[in-house]
Amino acid sequence: MNLASSLALRSHCVRKQVGAVLTRDTRIISLGYNGPPAGTHNCDEEWPETGCEKDRKGSCYLALHAEANAILYAAKNKTEIDGSTLYVTLSPCLACARIIYSVGIRKVFFRDSYADYKGIASDEGVEFLRKFGVDVERYEPAVPTGNTEQPFTTKLND
Repeated sequence: MNLASSLALRSHCVRKQVGAVLTRDTRIISLGYNGPPAGTHNCDEEWPETGCEKDRKGSCYLALHAEANAILYAAKNKTEIDGSTLYVTLSPCLACARIIYSVGIRKVFFRDSYADYKGIASDEGVEFLRKFGVDVERYEPAVPTGNTEQPFTTKLND
């Protein structure tokens, strides 16, 4: 999830930066972050104050979502996606959930709620995935236990 969070910072979206990491058998197979298709306009450069236009549903007109970008990149490079795990900083929207299910991703970890971000009643994408057997979990960072001292610290002499 740390890598997905770092990838989100590469996004040119003015409204929300999202990152995604696709893994299979403990290996990273693809990366993605939200933004416009290659060769179009970067929102923060073209419309730095407002971002790109919105479509009829109030979503960004140009944006591809991070998980869609990671899936498309894997597909473009002929990488096997079936049975993979997705880490994404924002839970999938319903449209992305359909794609996630269709390509055979079996597990999704998300950090933040799309419903909370959009101000809607529920995470429809999460509900869809769970309904059709995809394991979806909200990522909770590990809480350190025991000794809180940092290992390998060096003490300087006065």
